[in-house]
Amino acid sequence: MADKTIHFKLITPEKIVFEDDVDAVYAMGQKGSFGILPNHIPFMSSLAVDTAKVVKNNEEIYFSIIGGAFQFKNNEAIILTEVAECGNNIDTTRAKLAKERAEAKIMTAETQRDLKLANEALQRAMARLKAASKQ
Repeated sequence: MADKTIHFKLITPEKIVFEDDVDAVYAMGQKGSFGILPNHIPFMSSLAVDTAKVVKNNEEIYFSIIGGAFQFKNNEAIILTEVAECGNNIDTTRAKLAKERAEAKIMTAETQRDLKLANEALQRAMARLKAASKQ
C-alpha cells in the first residue's frame, strides 16, 4: 500500500458499507471532530451519531454513522458501527419524515425514557439528512 493513502473500511454487522484507499478520513468522536491523514500516529475513538467523510482524489464522500468505534493504525482506518449509509443512498423524504416524527415525540414525551428515545431518533434522522445534503 502506498504511504500516501489510507485503506479505509466502514463496517456494520450486516455488510461492508465502503472499502477503498482514500486520502483522508474525518469523523465526529464523542469528544469532538477529528481528521486522519496518511501516516498519522495510531488513534482510536468512540463515535457520535453524526457523519463521517472520506476524501478520495479530491472527491468527498459522506456517510451517516450511528455511533460506533474508529481505529487507525499502519495507514488502515476502520469504522465499526451498527448502522451506516452512504449519503448518495439516503432517501431524504423518509429521513425528513423520521425527523418530523421524532420532533413530535419529543413534544409529547410523557417519561424520561420516551424523551431519550425520541432524542436518539432525532439524532439519527439529522445524521442521515446531513450526510445526504453534502453529496
